[in-house]
Amino acid sequence: MNEHDGEIRILVVCLGNICRSPTAHGVLQRKLEEAGLDGRVRVDSAGTGDYHIGKMPDPRAREAAAGRGYDLTGLRARQVEPDDFRRFHLILAADSENYADLVALAPSPADRTKVRYLLDFAASPEQEVPDPYAESEEAFDRVLDLVEEAADGLVEAVQTGEWIAHASA
Repeated sequence: MNEHDGEIRILVVCLGNICRSPTAHGVLQRKLEEAGLDGRVRVDSAGTGDYHIGKMPDPRAREAAAGRGYDLTGLRARQVEPDDFRRFHLILAADSENYADLVALAPSPADRTKVRYLLDFAASPEQEVPDPYAESEEAFDRVLDLVEEAADGLVEAVQTGEWIAHASA
């Protein structure tokens, strides 16, 4: 898979783009910066639904993230668009529902291969990041635990070149 101008582009997706995917966006962005990869990798986030377009991440997600030093305040929800499949190398779904929606939205069979689970990069045996929206504040901390683990794995995959295997698996 060719990288445009050497830049790897990753899109993280959940349902509304106000809890899980912006959390992953913020965590991954900072971990890439800390690893010196922020100039090489661009991260974005989106939702499969159009419920919260233009809104900031959920206050509980922002608060939980801030408690660990991540700033999500500059992020705004947007919906996945067909052009995202052209622009991004990896499209990482938070759960099986969003995974299925992304595969259905993919314009071509080649584009479907870009869709993976975010937790494919985590050591955890879990496949899905649970939606904390209707849950307690502790659920947002659980999301952060899973997302940090996946982000660490993704940073390592970028450093070793293994992200390419994930993008074409």
